[in-house]
Amino acid sequence: MKLGFVSAILDGWTFEEMIDTASEMGYACVEVACWPCGKAERRYAGVSHINVDELTDEKAAYINDYCAKKNVEISSLAFYPNTMDGNLEKRDAAVAHLRKVICASAKLGVNMVTTFIGRDQTKSVEENLELVKEIWPPILALAEEKGVRIAIENCPMLFGRDQWPGGQNLMTTPAIWRRVFEILPSPNLGINYDPSHFVWQMIDYIRPLYEFKDKIFHVHYKDIKLYPDKLREVGIMAYPLDFMSPKLPGLGDVDWGKYVSALTDIGYDGYTCIEVEDRAFEGSREKVLDSLRLSKRYMEQFVI
Repeated sequence: MKLGFVSAILDGWTFEEMIDTASEMGYACVEVACWPCGKAERRYAGVSHINVDELTDEKAAYINDYCAKKNVEISSLAFYPNTMDGNLEKRDAAVAHLRKVICASAKLGVNMVTTFIGRDQTKSVEENLELVKEIWPPILALAEEKGVRIAIENCPMLFGRDQWPGGQNLMTTPAIWRRVFEILPSPNLGINYDPSHFVWQMIDYIRPLYEFKDKIFHVHYKDIKLYPDKLREVGIMAYPLDFMSPKLPGLGDVDWGKYVSALTDIGYDGYTCIEVEDRAFEGSREKVLDSLRLSKRYMEQFVI
């Protein structure tokens, strides 16, 4: 397994500065944020370390040469929008940019895109599965044509009132994964597996690794801390951030030894990227860098 990080935490760094940071810290790879240039609609979105709108063959060659010189690989191009947004204008814009990211991933020879499948948060699971049938076959056809694998992260994108009631990403549980993979039986569609999202959903985050081992294309390392006193007050039907918070690996409730052990059991030897969303490590450039240093030091107990 190769240890890296999601580049979105380095908002404001140039591509070169981001790769230099990974190289100097000894990271093997980065999952490179490729959002449209402009104002972010939420935290950790809107970061663009590779502008796919301007990716010429020359720029692609430059990016690959720079990474090679710094001994850092690109694990994936990352863009996490809502491709099934109830707002059709936002939906169309998200799909259009995702298609550009898929083409850019092929041009760079990365051949992986990490993203969400999306969800109309006002509709039921069943209604959203019908939307999957409508929206995703053309996206996957492009991915298959370009030889790009798409890894869907299992984050519900339900944190507060803005995403209520259903959240903005459908592929959040093993039960829904099975149904989506039946609808979209493409070998190019898989999972970007993040155990933290299962913790607060009260789902076993180890067992699905074995069932879906052939569909795990990419892995995230992010922790979640549950607050039992808060949970006793608000219950699991509350906004999730009312009783939990994202943390650096090792500072929450995930048993990382068991998790990585299960990854070795299934023979996973791909990219594994630390995703930093810990508010305790925001506010300054040095705190952000500390989050990457501390996370790497902790995860190197399990991943070299």
